[in-house]
Amino acid sequence: MSAFTHHIFVCCNQRSPEHARGCCNPDGSEQLRNAFKAEVKRRGLNPLVRANSAGCLDQCELGPTVVIYPQGIWYGNVQLEDVTRIIDETIVGGKVLDDLLIADELLNTKGGTIRTASCNDSSTETETK
Repeated sequence: MSAFTHHIFVCCNQRSPEHARGCCNPDGSEQLRNAFKAEVKRRGLNPLVRANSAGCLDQCELGPTVVIYPQGIWYGNVQLEDVTRIIDETIVGGKVLDDLLIADELLNTKGGTIRTASCNDSSTETETK
């Protein structure tokens, strides 16, 4: 079997509604993941494209989060109505969707705080909001 051309990971992590970081799958239904799987199947893109649920991708404040490998494209605030466009434009067309793209400087920032380590191993923080 050939390697995947695209592997779509959809955060399906659940947290309590009161959690400060939010939750990508608040009702536990995995609707977003199911929509990706259905669209991949409908378009006949499997077995080269696969959509899977993922545990926490640690981009909670920017979620619901989707990451596409091997391209390393991180999308945030993905809604059900974005699924067809992501399949059409990113998976089939190779275009990165700027309106959904999580900027590299925001990845792993716990809500927009960039953490950088200095040579002395102490860290500084910069707000990006």
